[in-house]
Amino acid sequence: MSQNLLGGPPPTELPDNPEAREALENGVDPVEVAAKHPTYSAAWAALADRAFENKNVIESYAYARTGYHRGLDQLRRAGWKGHGPIPWEHEPNRGFLRALHALGRAAAAIGETEEAERCRTFLRDSSAEAADTLESADRPS
Repeated sequence: MSQNLLGGPPPTELPDNPEAREALENGVDPVEVAAKHPTYSAAWAALADRAFENKNVIESYAYARTGYHRGLDQLRRAGWKGHGPIPWEHEPNRGFLRALHALGRAAAAIGETEEAERCRTFLRDSSAEAADTLESADRPS
């Protein structure tokens, strides 16, 4: 890990969940992964993405909010104090960051402008790379 010269909090890195991660990577339905590993934010983010793609915005919002809150719990257990970097480069952080992005996207779709903006700001403050990657994935090609 590189030295933090800005004096801010160190990056928070969530622990891996190899069983859940491998299940998703191997095509197991995210419903099954979330049922077996309810604290695994990536499963909730996958459910939120699928619901959003299918135009089920309320379901997407609910799945994203669940993944977001499960991720916040894990971040706090990992020493996060409510601010500071949550690097996209650390693979286990991606589930939380994806859920945060999905929550903002669904909030915007239902007219929750303030929440959508809070989510965008939180995502960018946590990981500019995550924000750039996830926002560009949402743009039509």
